[in-house]
Amino acid sequence: MTFSRIDKLSQKLEALEHAQAMLGVDEATNMPSGGGEKRAEAMAGLAAMYHEMAAAPHIAEWIVVAKAEDGSPEQRAAVDEYERSYINLTCLSSAFVEKQTAARIKSEQLWRTLRPKGDWRGFLPAFENIVAMAREEAQLRSATLELPPYDAMMEQFDPGNRAAEITPLFERLKANLKDLVPEVLERQKQRLKRHKPKPLAKSYPIEKQKALGLALMEAIGFDMDHGRLDVSHHPFCGGVPDDVRMTTRYTTKEFLSSLLGILHETGHGLYEQNLPKQWRHMPVGRARGMGAHESQSLFVEMQLARTPAFWEFALPIARKVLGKEALPGWKVEDVLARLHTVKRGFIRVEADEVTYPLHIILRYELEKALIEGTLRPRDVPEAWDAKMQESLGISTIDNMKDGPMQDVHWPSAAFGYFPSYTLGAMMAAQQWAAIEKKHPKVSAQITKGNITAVNDWRRKHIWERASFVSTPDLMQEATGEKLNVDYFIGHLKKRYLG
Repeated sequence: MTFSRIDKLSQKLEALEHAQAMLGVDEATNMPSGGGEKRAEAMAGLAAMYHEMAAAPHIAEWIVVAKAEDGSPEQRAAVDEYERSYINLTCLSSAFVEKQTAARIKSEQLWRTLRPKGDWRGFLPAFENIVAMAREEAQLRSATLELPPYDAMMEQFDPGNRAAEITPLFERLKANLKDLVPEVLERQKQRLKRHKPKPLAKSYPIEKQKALGLALMEAIGFDMDHGRLDVSHHPFCGGVPDDVRMTTRYTTKEFLSSLLGILHETGHGLYEQNLPKQWRHMPVGRARGMGAHESQSLFVEMQLARTPAFWEFALPIARKVLGKEALPGWKVEDVLARLHTVKRGFIRVEADEVTYPLHIILRYELEKALIEGTLRPRDVPEAWDAKMQESLGISTIDNMKDGPMQDVHWPSAAFGYFPSYTLGAMMAAQQWAAIEKKHPKVSAQITKGNITAVNDWRRKHIWERASFVSTPDLMQEATGEKLNVDYFIGHLKKRYLG
């Protein structure tokens, strides 16, 4: 059967992906700075090798024959997704992929050096090159996929999502948040007059913070035999499903930011670990895009780990691991008071869940304009500042480090990724509503540390569905309706104004 040829090729490609993934993890966590040039060459070479194998012309014939073969519904879905993946691969030549990969890695390395100094002028030439190549990529993909350029880029991260559908959702959300943010801040101000937050300890040793993170990772289902936790400049979840590599960053001043970062990445890791084993080597067995992935990380971080039910069982664990003196007199409501604090700020990764979508919508609007050619790279700082002032009332015009240089996504050419974060938050809220409808007593179970019903639902409706359907269809199947921003807006109002 021709399908068996595709299957064997997928196993070989999986081996290359494994190598690329681990080289990427090492580059971000352990590689000495002097290894950067050769690492870029090695990863560019592997990317070109992968592309040559995966985009070989004869595979098109294999796909045609395999589509005509009898097979199970899963096999037919596997061939369809393989075809989608192949078409997306063949939009680009191996030479372009190698050139872009080398440029991306060098740009990211330069960003790591210049971002702490906020040296926009020094970074701009590399950024202009990255944007030029991204526009070229978008045009190549657009011509083949018959999609607008930005949609063609989003297709790489969230198959099936289109700007024409996302933009109205984001506009409605932004309009709601412009009224909601000041209302929440006023409500918070009044609450703080009645209840002062409990003090933090003088210091939270990193080794104890890591121990707490590991304990809660296991409590919510992460398999430590197939994953580990490390430190990096920017938290991420990488590796492969059987060897998930997660990172966070610590500060000894407090423990909640690193812990919530760990739990966020654990959501990603749980998704990877629970993908269907028999299909993991093929495109159909992989996570259904970054929106779905972010829905799983934000589900853990926002829908689960910021609830009273979660902290009923997690607080005793925190006291035991950190020490009683680390949480002087703290009760569940004291933890939640800190976790539910809302404030206007510059940094996306430090933003609360009320203001966070405004950071994402800003990036969505700017990167869409960059790809469409209506915004020049050199004009990004002014455009960024204007949108920050419009949405959050703060200025970044003299602060490149905490403005357009703060994220790794654009330096690494990940244009079309940013919408996934807020789409993921919307998806997570809708998924939580579906779980509560199916299991009305789920919160009572969580207070006892029982996450079984939550994980069983996500395993059946999200994790094991992998890439068998498009992103919009995944939500329709799982919750019974298409993505609806009202669930997310309702969640924010209930938590912060209820």
